Amino acid sequence: PAEHYEVELRSVEALRLQCLARGASGIKGLGRAFRIMDDDSNRKLDLSEFRKGISDYGLVLEDEETSHLFTLFDKDNSGSISFDEFLSNVRPPMNKNRRGLVLQAFNKLDKTGDGVITVDDLKGVYDVTKHPKFISGEWDEEQVFLKFLESYDTPNQSDGMVTKEEFVNYYSGVSASIDNDAYFDLMMRNSWKM
Repeated sequence: PAEHYEVELRSVEALRLQCLARGASGIKGLGRAFRIMDDDSNRKLDLSEFRKGISDYGLVLEDEETSHLFTLFDKDNSGSISFDEFLSNVRPPMNKNRRGLVLQAFNKLDKTGDGVITVDDLKGVYDVTKHPKFISGEWDEEQVFLKFLESYDTPNQSDGMVTKEEFVNYYSGVSASIDNDAYFDLMMRNSWKM
């Protein structure tokens, strides 16, 4: 029913606002919120962890609402919420223009066009010679590239590759902290020379 859908939206928005109020706007901050809720550190939230977590975040929901919200977040019906499921529900959505800029940047970096950014894609696109650890000799080119990719990767699951989804997730967090569309546009164009 329509009223049930309204309750869902309000609950999701309330949790999103609580996370944002605690400074968890970016993927790293939301990752921190997720890890705080994940009492057994198995990188998944079961219903009791989710219930306790949203309560700890100051959200007061009836048990039925919490169970329904949990089911809504658990997209694959596994009985637990993964970080990606949590993130896709809690992060604020990007508008069409911002998402277009993010995808344009991703496509510029994805030189091979395989839908994944790797070290090979970054060569010739990202200049490591100005990185302080490269200048000092602490890191070689490969290490600089891997550290760069790690900042876009899903927290605690770094694999040296960044998918389009991970890239969009990262910039969804950045977008949430920038109110002005013109500033977001300028930041993306300057960052990626578009």
